[in-house]
Amino acid sequence: MATGAFHAMMDPSSGIDDQAAIVRLKRALAAQKTAFARDRYPDLAARQTNLAALAAMMTRHADAIVAALSADFGCHPAMLSLMVEVHGVAARAEHAMRQVADYMKPSPRAVPEVFGTATAEVRYQPKGVIGNIAPWNFPFDIALGPLVDMLAAGNRAIIKPSEFTPACSQLIADMVADTFAPDLVSVVQGGPAVAQAFSEQPWDHLLFTGSFAVGRQVMTAAARNLVPLTLELGGKCPVVLTPGSVTRSTVGDVIGTKLIKNGQMCIAVDYVLVARDELAAFVSGATEHVRATTPDYSRSPDCTGIVSSRHLDRLTGLLAEAHAAGATLVQPEAGGTVDKDTRRMPLTLVVDPPPGLRMMSEEIFGPILPVIPYDDLDEAIAFINTREPPLGVYVFGDNAIANAVIDRTTSGGATINCCAVHGALPSMGFGGIGPSGMGRHHGIEGFREFSNARGVFVRGKGGDMTGIFPPYVQPGPAIELG
Repeated sequence: MATGAFHAMMDPSSGIDDQAAIVRLKRALAAQKTAFARDRYPDLAARQTNLAALAAMMTRHADAIVAALSADFGCHPAMLSLMVEVHGVAARAEHAMRQVADYMKPSPRAVPEVFGTATAEVRYQPKGVIGNIAPWNFPFDIALGPLVDMLAAGNRAIIKPSEFTPACSQLIADMVADTFAPDLVSVVQGGPAVAQAFSEQPWDHLLFTGSFAVGRQVMTAAARNLVPLTLELGGKCPVVLTPGSVTRSTVGDVIGTKLIKNGQMCIAVDYVLVARDELAAFVSGATEHVRATTPDYSRSPDCTGIVSSRHLDRLTGLLAEAHAAGATLVQPEAGGTVDKDTRRMPLTLVVDPPPGLRMMSEEIFGPILPVIPYDDLDEAIAFINTREPPLGVYVFGDNAIANAVIDRTTSGGATINCCAVHGALPSMGFGGIGPSGMGRHHGIEGFREFSNARGVFVRGKGGDMTGIFPPYVQPGPAIELG
């Protein structure tokens, strides 16, 4: 999103008239606010019906989702499309269907004896109409996955998918229009001007997934209407291989995770910290793993294309900068090449990179993996802590040592002896901290993120309230009024 982008009312990547899309956005928002005013607390049956419709929508359009992803990325593994973008969203909806009755239950609170038989509880009230500005890297999972939490909490929603994936965005719009009433769920497409206008609307809550720089702009725009935000902003997620943990299995886990979506994942492995005396073993292990499991990776249907030529040029530029700085570049795939037509590129390890490289400060979002040696574990922990807290920290080794590393670092989530799985569980809240984001979606944390936790006090029998009313003739009971 770019501030002042309203002069570019026609987005060239999608051919959508942004000015008309903004008009549709405002009409859709007004219609949903009117509908919410008529039904501020959908019952359990209504919420489960909506969640079931969402799950069925994903499986019904599975083939079309696979085709749209392939069209937008040049090449996209069909199995990955089905696992994450189709069945991942459907499973999340089905999990919420089973749990939402418990989510909706009030949470009781203690009441001092001075109030007699009074009771107090927190009731989870729908917030209203929620906006979701979704990114391009997982077009269906991040546009429709959080919709699970929004509908479970009883809200209405409007989704703005990314203009970088036009086939997926159009399919999302068609799927939603075919499944939900527009005053319950709507989709508005468009380019930067639509994204800017989207963040400026008086939402009851707004979710944005994307870069730190754009997240700052979204937060600034939302602040003008005091709109509460959930931000998922990524970051440079490290792997720490504690001393003695470089094995065939651990190297396979690290490289395998890095190759998911060809590195275009917010919780992808961004760099690896490895004991200096195990550096060569990691590099040779990575080469052996690639040549044994995916020997023709960049020429195979398992390699996701980089989303656009601009993004591909950025990645090749990062490698050119590293080469010019004298960094050691290792390509595990024999004969791997960049295919500009499908935008596929092979994995490259950058061994012991100079600290001033852009890849050491920017989130990489592609198949480039810096491998950084350390001399003792304290040095590795300090390396992480001198950088902004990421979405995830991944530690391999003995559980006691790994837990100590996690306790001494900060991140949105963490995993031990694997990578990124914390972001895939329907039952566990997912999000960042500080520059990597704020708030959570998934599971009960997502339900509560999109709910108003409303404290309700019910007066019972007994108890004397007069002590806190004027006139104050004598000291009354000690009562905290907040």
